[in-house]
Amino acid sequence: MADRAQIAMVALAAVFLFGLFSAEIYDTDFWWHLRTGQYIVEAHGLPAPDPFAWTTAAARDAYPGEARTRWFNLTHEWLAQVLLYGVWRLGGFPGVVAVRALSMTGVCALIGWLAWRRRKSILGAAAGSLAAAGVLAMFALDRPYQLTFLFLAIVLVLVEDRRRLWLLPPLFLIWANCHSGYFLGWIVLGAHCAERLVRRERDVKLWMASAACVATSAVNPNGFGVFRALLDYRKSFLQSKLLEWTPMPLWPPSWFSALLFLAAVVLAWQWRRVRLSDWLIFVVFGAASLSAQRNVFLTAMIAPVLIAAYWPWKLRLPSASAALAAVAIAVMLAAGVVRGSFFQFRVAEWKFPSGAADFLLRHGVTGRLFNTYEYGGYLMWRLWPRERVFIDGRALSESVFQDYARMLYNHDESDGQPSGESLIDRYGIEVIVMNTFEASGGTVYLLAPSLADPSQARWKLVHQDAQSVVFMRNPPAGVQPLSSVEVFTHMEAECGLHIAHEPQYTRCARSLGQVFARVGDFARARKWVGVYLQHPHPPDPQAEEAWQRLSGM
Repeated sequence: MADRAQIAMVALAAVFLFGLFSAEIYDTDFWWHLRTGQYIVEAHGLPAPDPFAWTTAAARDAYPGEARTRWFNLTHEWLAQVLLYGVWRLGGFPGVVAVRALSMTGVCALIGWLAWRRRKSILGAAAGSLAAAGVLAMFALDRPYQLTFLFLAIVLVLVEDRRRLWLLPPLFLIWANCHSGYFLGWIVLGAHCAERLVRRERDVKLWMASAACVATSAVNPNGFGVFRALLDYRKSFLQSKLLEWTPMPLWPPSWFSALLFLAAVVLAWQWRRVRLSDWLIFVVFGAASLSAQRNVFLTAMIAPVLIAAYWPWKLRLPSASAALAAVAIAVMLAAGVVRGSFFQFRVAEWKFPSGAADFLLRHGVTGRLFNTYEYGGYLMWRLWPRERVFIDGRALSESVFQDYARMLYNHDESDGQPSGESLIDRYGIEVIVMNTFEASGGTVYLLAPSLADPSQARWKLVHQDAQSVVFMRNPPAGVQPLSSVEVFTHMEAECGLHIAHEPQYTRCARSLGQVFARVGDFARARKWVGVYLQHPHPPDPQAEEAWQRLSGM
């Protein structure tokens, strides 16, 4: 009976994890990875120089080494991009979601196996897998770094098991052409080699396998250029502005901070028993996790294993524990299904400017395009080769990004820097496709409200829906321009759409209230400040005061 309960628990955990990781495709970078994979397959070559953005070729280097970094960004994930395109060709978007969910479930299963090997407890293994998933769920995106998760987990398992080390060199050969995170595997190998040396244990197989892994890692378009690229990133203003490169907050508590803290406490408590390799891996992975949000998966992959290995008490659990755990997992699975967040084998259409792309394709528009950063990848997928984008998530040019920001926020001329309006003229832009808010922070992209000014006649609003607005200098024949004030209608629809799908991000409503207050539409200002205050938010005396003032009006 106990065996059946354990089998049921493991099976339910696998289904739960698969459901957890099968969220809809909503990552904006997915699209340019998919298009790049298609380009490599059809052109039989790497996408360098950049074929997709019309600004890249003429961009000036903003810091020493930027050209080198640009080549690296264009080429270091080529095999993963080809594989992504192949999955899409075979299974469409549902296939992409299914493969991602299967890969992430596999990662958690391997972490659970490591926990079981150290603790010999099925319940401990399941707990370790689910704890890791609590962190890894934030990475359920369709990007090449998914393969780094999988390959790193495989390396941890192979080094722990020690019987199939010959698999490591070919694994690193594939890994180094899929994603530059292959050097994380070096850290695992180096930690175990260092432990053998300190203990004066002769382990020729491990040393030879490790040396072969380093050698095969060099067989990629950049050799060992990842280390130089990481140094170059430190000089980049653009990289510093990307959220994924900022440190992960430890408060309020999260799965990441809980795992990191608990593992540190357990290792410190049991320090006499802890292997040197475990100390080395935990310290390096923990430091990397604290340095940038994109690295917190490292804690998720090692902390559950170390907690299982060195937990100081042997718990005596009742015989019904596995059955109770199975019931708890079944309840969590049912909750995910009822909420609609599990098994979403589709694209999050609400998030992307499909209407704008349809409009441009329908009217054969090919003029020089300005687009927002987050829409670049989708427009690359939909419009290339007929139309090339201004900017996208590949972050290829610092100088273009700086000009882009001045245009997007409609900066005036200051400190010798040109105004946003003059930059639009200098680049010769003829078409603008944009959203009007930064989604998480709610900051208004001021270019759109400035173009809504009825006194300006250079730009015509030709399309608007909940996802985007399209402006053109010279609309094609048969296109009747809309009233420019419909930009505000769009802004309301865009903010409402994002709050409906991502209710944790409501600051667009606060910003919208400020916009309407400035233009004298106090009824709509009051409405949107009220929407903001009705949702959970940190203490905000300014918004409360604005609400009282607008209510008095």
